[in-house]
Amino acid sequence: MANRIRRCSTKKELEQLVDDYVTQGYKIQSQGENNALVVKEKKKDHAKVALLTVWWTCGIGNLIYALMPAKIEDEVMIKIENS
Repeated sequence: MANRIRRCSTKKELEQLVDDYVTQGYKIQSQGENNALVVKEKKKDHAKVALLTVWWTCGIGNLIYALMPAKIEDEVMIKIENS
């Protein structure tokens, strides 16, 4: 489940909030008619890992690191509140 929940009152406001989060670097993980889940992933530093693993594993460690899924830094559920 999402770390945070943002509530809005209209579909137009939902779309505007999603656009704002996408502008800030979030990605839309799922979107429905009345909600959307946006996530921001941590960036990986391949250069640092490459320098540390090239000497011992001939770059295989960096390849494994590149294939690992990115960790989620922040997750926000945006939903229309029915009142």
